Amino acid sequence: MEDVLQSINWAVIAPLIIIQLILVIVALIDWAKVKNTNGPKWLWLIIIIFINIIGPILYFLIGRRQQ
Repeated sequence: MEDVLQSINWAVIAPLIIIQLILVIVALIDWAKVKNTNGPKWLWLIIIIFINIIGPILYFLIGRRQQ
C-alpha cells in the first residue's frame, strides 16, 4: 500500500482534489441559499455530492434557476 501511495504523482492529483473540494463547497452553499432550482432540490444535492467535478458544474449550468 505504501508503494502505491509513493508512486502517485501528487503534483497532478492535488490540484484536482482542491478544485473538486472548492466546487462542492461553493455548490452546497449556493444550494442551501437558493429556494427554487430547476428540478427537485434533493436531486441536485445528490448530484452535487456524488458526481465528481461534473456534478457541481452541472448544478451551476443547469440546476440554478436564473432570476
